[in-house]
Amino acid sequence: MGERIVGIDLGTTNSLISVWEGDRPKLIPNAQGKFLTPSIVSLDSSGHVVVGYPAIEQLETHNQLSLASFKRYMGTNKQLRLGEHTFRPEELSALVLKNLIRDAEAYLKTTITEAVITVPAYFNDKQRKATQLAGELAGIKVERLLNEPTAAALAYGLHNRDAETKFLIFDLGGGTFDVSIVEVFCGVIEVRSSAGDNRLGGEDFTDALETYIKIELSKRYNIDSSALQPETQTRWRHQIQMLLHELSDKEEGFFKVIYQNQQIEIPVSRHQFNALVIPLIQRIRTPLEKALRDARIRPEDLDLVILVGGATRMPLVGLEVAKMFGKFPQSILHPDEAVALGAGVQAALKERRQELRDVVITDVCPYSLGTDVLAGNYKNYTERSGRDVRFLPIIERNTTIPTSRVVRLHTAADNQTAMKIPVYQGESYNVEENVKIGEFSFPIPPRPAGEEKFDLRYTYDINGVLEVEATVLSTGKQRKLTISNQDHQLTEAEIAASIDKLELLKIHPRDQLENRQVMSELENLFNFFIGEERQEVAYIITSFLKALNTQEPALIKEARQEAIDFIEAYQSVFE
Repeated sequence: MGERIVGIDLGTTNSLISVWEGDRPKLIPNAQGKFLTPSIVSLDSSGHVVVGYPAIEQLETHNQLSLASFKRYMGTNKQLRLGEHTFRPEELSALVLKNLIRDAEAYLKTTITEAVITVPAYFNDKQRKATQLAGELAGIKVERLLNEPTAAALAYGLHNRDAETKFLIFDLGGGTFDVSIVEVFCGVIEVRSSAGDNRLGGEDFTDALETYIKIELSKRYNIDSSALQPETQTRWRHQIQMLLHELSDKEEGFFKVIYQNQQIEIPVSRHQFNALVIPLIQRIRTPLEKALRDARIRPEDLDLVILVGGATRMPLVGLEVAKMFGKFPQSILHPDEAVALGAGVQAALKERRQELRDVVITDVCPYSLGTDVLAGNYKNYTERSGRDVRFLPIIERNTTIPTSRVVRLHTAADNQTAMKIPVYQGESYNVEENVKIGEFSFPIPPRPAGEEKFDLRYTYDINGVLEVEATVLSTGKQRKLTISNQDHQLTEAEIAASIDKLELLKIHPRDQLENRQVMSELENLFNFFIGEERQEVAYIITSFLKALNTQEPALIKEARQEAIDFIEAYQSVFE
């Protein structure tokens, strides 16, 4: 088969990649044979970049050489240091994407140039464009971004497309919280509404538990956690994460470490933990209530509530959802895998797969988009010269997309020669309480206030990317949004330089495509044979791995050729 389109769940904690095979989406295993690839980037002792599971140990032992949770900084100008290197969040995400793509190319034995990537529904324009940029830096085309709860809805709705049902996707991941209400009828999967919180996820629950443990360390053992070495703090946080997982299965767990030859042990009950995270649980309610209200659906009208995302394994989350909806939520889909599977379905739709010819999915804009106007006159634009202004929504939240809306405005001051248009995302009447995602300006003929008019058009596409266009009526001249001084914007030269920087990073030989492909074929042989032949394959695999670990090009080349000759000798077995 030729080039394939894959679906990618680029997560805060873990990432996954999928592809359509036969009549369903299928997850692609990584080099370790697992579906989950930790979203962690590290440098090993030789200065090679490692991603995923090989990076976990580095995170615990060499904190300054490892980075995680960088998805939370997408769309900002945050600079993150990794050894002697400095990276933007998009560049780190690109390294994760490149790793996923290498795994998929080795598995599919074909080149991948395009992907559908999922994003939190509440990602704004800057964050979405940053995600597309990460794909570009990774060497793939990303024409389609898919909201994470919509992806989960697509994965679930695909298996129930002949039914008529209304359900809610509750998606609490490592760094974000999204909720969508979905209706399925006659093969149409329609997202009725979406809401969420970009700063609420499993990491926040870990933070709350970590704060409690630090207080107890000070009270019980007189340990000042802030004075600990960074590596120790990272190891202890990992223990806290393990404790959080333990409390999902047991009524009580223990934080256990050895410090300065002393056994440290702090018990935590599930009841204590639940009390710690009450403020976080309360934050869950607002997006749920907003989604229900916008969809004009009562809780009792829902047939099902589906939990998605690793953080939904916490019992308190399920209990809170059950309390709100009067029914126990279900994990029909694997919480960690649902979004990636949905991305695989969307990738298949892009490939125009015959099996999906009757599937239609609609999505919504999860937040309102607009500009500001004079508070006294809804139609008068202002120069913001000290007068009260208000938010003018142009595209209301939960409008079905793609959509394009236009409003006619006019000047508010005499002899204006230019008009500055700020672009906001949010729901507040007070402009300053909304998120400013861009700004642009355009010239206008100087005339008395109110005489010069212009049309302001907002167009929001299926990827959640916004285009703003102004047309001056008297001249017919148009100006499209050119966002200035935005954190996520890079020039073409900067993008090229960033791609070169990533290409120059040393990738461990075991992660290089040609070596991964040979290893994949050897593993297929090992799976196929038994007895003495299997032992022969095991010997070749061991020899090849030893050569890779030397990181000596000549030795690796020799071992790779030996492995290829061995594979070709048995090729007839598979023909």
